[in-house]
Amino acid sequence: MKRNYILASIAIILLGLTSCKDSSQQQMAKGPMPFPVQTAEKGNVTIYNQYAANIEGEQNIEIRPKVDGFVDKIYIDEGTEVKKGQLLFKLSSETLNQQVNAASANVEVAKAQVVAAQVEVDKIKPLVQKNIISEVQLQTAESSLNATKAQLNAAQANYMNAKENLDYTFIKSPVDGIVGSIPYRIGSLVGRSEAKPLTTVSNISNVYAYFTLNEKQLLQFNRELNGNSIASKIKELPAVELILADGSTYDQKGKIETINGMVNPRTGSISYRAIFPNPNNLLRSGISGQVKLPSMLNEAILVPQKATFELQGKKFVYVVDKENKVLSKEVFISESIDQNFIVENGLNEGQSFVVEGLIKLREGMQIQPVSEKHTPEGNAAFSKK
Repeated sequence: MKRNYILASIAIILLGLTSCKDSSQQQMAKGPMPFPVQTAEKGNVTIYNQYAANIEGEQNIEIRPKVDGFVDKIYIDEGTEVKKGQLLFKLSSETLNQQVNAASANVEVAKAQVVAAQVEVDKIKPLVQKNIISEVQLQTAESSLNATKAQLNAAQANYMNAKENLDYTFIKSPVDGIVGSIPYRIGSLVGRSEAKPLTTVSNISNVYAYFTLNEKQLLQFNRELNGNSIASKIKELPAVELILADGSTYDQKGKIETINGMVNPRTGSISYRAIFPNPNNLLRSGISGQVKLPSMLNEAILVPQKATFELQGKKFVYVVDKENKVLSKEVFISESIDQNFIVENGLNEGQSFVVEGLIKLREGMQIQPVSEKHTPEGNAAFSKK
């Protein structure tokens, strides 16, 4: 009985060894596993960096009254699109009406005085010519005439000034634009000393996007540009894009117009201003967005993030040697661009590295390389040198 048990055990062991041998032979028959690989290439990388931006209309005009008065009528509403010269508000001011009436009356009085003085001169002239009266009297009459004419001019100027002040009660838009908030209502007393304007009209046919770069970014940015002056460097700047609050890209490209001449000592940043066309009035003053700005890195090696793995805070790739064996190699990353890394050091041009399936690899493992062309993803564009 015991002998039969031993013979059965030996048979099972031999069967298992045979099975393992067959499995090993099948695996050897399959050969090395295929893995996608890429060859490291140097090229120019266009990086699209994004900077938080504040959007303002090309013109933000505060509408303020030039005279004191009560709001009599409001002809527009908040958000209304208005044209240059369109009536916005009407102020009521009895004082200004009275001033116009008084100034008009003074003009009539001055005109009558001029007529009377002219009559006096006309009466004296023939008498002087006949030597009936002295020429001194004529000079005195002519002097009085000139004085009354000057008074008439002053009265007419006062009338025009009073009338202009009355015209200021009709408040019109100085530009085409969109009406902002209206803090006052009919009956409110307003004047030149009020802290709040009647409203704001924003000309948004074009909009400005204000954003900042730090000192390091500014130096790098300036080194990439040709030109000896700020104006010549600005001309070399590429077009920029605007990312809206919902993540969409605005369909109009913009152009950087100005760079602030001073670095803010508190923040270490410098302000840029880009202008964007706004034909459909999609953009409004006060909204936020992100300016997408391209910059160039020369002779850079771009590696997909999925081709790297991390160990003790360091990043590695699996490079493939001449015998198609994989070896882990540390790489130093200078910048991350969405789904890609820019390798500063550790990977040489011409070296092949594994792109996918890293979790299946082991140091020194032999693979079957399958070449794969690298197409950068996200905010990067790669061109070979």
